[in-house]
Amino acid sequence: MPELPEMENYRRLLSQHIINVPITGVTVNREKTINMETAEFVNALVGARIVFVERRAKHILFHLHDGRRLLLHLMLGGLLFYGTEEERPDRTTQVELAFGDKILYFMGLRLGYLHLLSVKEGEAAMGKLGPEPLDRRMTAERFAGLLKGRRGALKSLLVNQQVMAGIGNCYADEIAFEARLLPSAQVQNLTLEAVNRLYASIRKVLEEATEIGGYMEMPFITGDTVTGSYNDACKVYDREGEPCLRGGGTIVKTEQSGRKVFYCPDCQHEV
Repeated sequence: MPELPEMENYRRLLSQHIINVPITGVTVNREKTINMETAEFVNALVGARIVFVERRAKHILFHLHDGRRLLLHLMLGGLLFYGTEEERPDRTTQVELAFGDKILYFMGLRLGYLHLLSVKEGEAAMGKLGPEPLDRRMTAERFAGLLKGRRGALKSLLVNQQVMAGIGNCYADEIAFEARLLPSAQVQNLTLEAVNRLYASIRKVLEEATEIGGYMEMPFITGDTVTGSYNDACKVYDREGEPCLRGGGTIVKTEQSGRKVFYCPDCQHEV
């Protein structure tokens, strides 16, 4: 599932191409992907302009010129591509937004969605999300405060969107590795030094992953050489049986609360 770095990469790329360009056509191939009748959805969007693209957690909010929002959640397997009809990938699309001769293709939205919302509805949809880990207001002290009084496994905390928004399976494991903490480490037992290490690791991993385009499997536009570069930079995620890059250990895959977990048992510890 795309996480903060993937969606932030998309936000940056979208902002370069579609801001203030009128939507000239809308195609809906799967009505379950949207939240209203197709005709109503199409009529509302044709002629509209996107004036701002915002990322919140794992979502993208397209701010329309009339104040409404298009809320996108790619869920598992969702992808975006922007280009001409000739450039389109050989993939099934659920929704297509045309901007003249260029089209924004929404693909793989078997579980994902693109909903047209009022300002109030958009705010309500984002209302339960926790703070952004890379927000400039997120300090080490504020982070420690988020953890205060919480119990349970570290990975469960990291992926809890009501505690902190945007981290999922992949980056939770990468962050735990960077912090030298086991994904199963109990949050209530972490020392202040371990909490500070964890905070620094969150920022380092998410910032680095965002800069190199996250781990998406397909470029956003023809010639895009950035999107997906983090695929080759993962240190533990999906590397079961491979040697630890810090040396000595072998990456292990287990399961925790129904989620797959990757870690090095040699260099990651409880605190």
